[in-house]
Amino acid sequence: MNITASLALSLFALPIVLAASVQTSDADLSKLTGQIKVDGSSTVYPITEAVAEDFQAQAPKTRPTVGISGTGGGFKRFCSGETDISNASRPITKTEVEMAKTNKIDFIELPIAFDGLSIVVNPANTWVTQLNVEQLKKIFTADSPAKKWSDLNPAWPGDTIKVFSPGTDSGTFDYFKEVTVGKDGKIRSDLSVSEDDNVLVTGVAGDKNAIGYFGFAYYSENASKLKLVPIDGGKGAITPNNSSIEDGTYTPFSRPLFIYVNAKSAARPEVAAFVNFYLANTAQLSKQVGYTPLPAMMNERAVKNWKALKSGTQYLDGTGNKVQGSIANVYK
Repeated sequence: MNITASLALSLFALPIVLAASVQTSDADLSKLTGQIKVDGSSTVYPITEAVAEDFQAQAPKTRPTVGISGTGGGFKRFCSGETDISNASRPITKTEVEMAKTNKIDFIELPIAFDGLSIVVNPANTWVTQLNVEQLKKIFTADSPAKKWSDLNPAWPGDTIKVFSPGTDSGTFDYFKEVTVGKDGKIRSDLSVSEDDNVLVTGVAGDKNAIGYFGFAYYSENASKLKLVPIDGGKGAITPNNSSIEDGTYTPFSRPLFIYVNAKSAARPEVAAFVNFYLANTAQLSKQVGYTPLPAMMNERAVKNWKALKSGTQYLDGTGNKVQGSIANVYK
């Protein structure tokens, strides 16, 4: 279980296959010891926490810990070498890659599931039956935002909209912002924000005039407290579910989720075994907590890349620019 100690690779380059093996048999799990530090996305948290619980049941001498500082906060810790694995609801950015490179942190990028970013309102909201992206922009933009429901539709109540959002360290925030107000746009400042999606659930569930957004798993877990809003991305209103998320018809809010593994940490038996366990069980556990498993072909690619310890991100090209396209086209 050796890994090259120093990877003389540019992280902006397309991933390079490293000759190494990270196999750990199930029979060895009970003998493993050591801490496995994970932090990052609150969206990915339910999957990773489920993996950690099941893994520790079979490897009781290990101590996997899973934090929820948000995708951005998790990458800050990961790229400075503080954690072994980073949960992410978006691909790593050029700035974060540069930070990792400065700190000599090489990493393996692994997609693990699909999510449909879900827009929700309070169940007592009887007037919103669907929304389009332009209406969402009016609610969330800093440039003349809709303050009342009637600002969106004169037939709707003149009550003030209460807006709940993940914090700015969240990959979910980044994704939502880019889709609604644009990468260079500004989100309104009078939001109720939290990096903990459970706080957002409580906020929307407690206010008739509330609207919020977070990962599909958090809606699934709290469906009795929330009303899911179908979204019209230009081809009619679509409700997020496993089928519409996987096939991309729930547009523009379908997105892949990731874990990033520190390459040096991957040399440690407990971390290698944890990631092996993660990839072997992610389809079952992601569905169990409300997310959409990767198609079998994509899961096989992830496993293949992990076994080869394929370094770097496939979402930046050789000059560090963002690669466009679906995960099926980008991730090879």
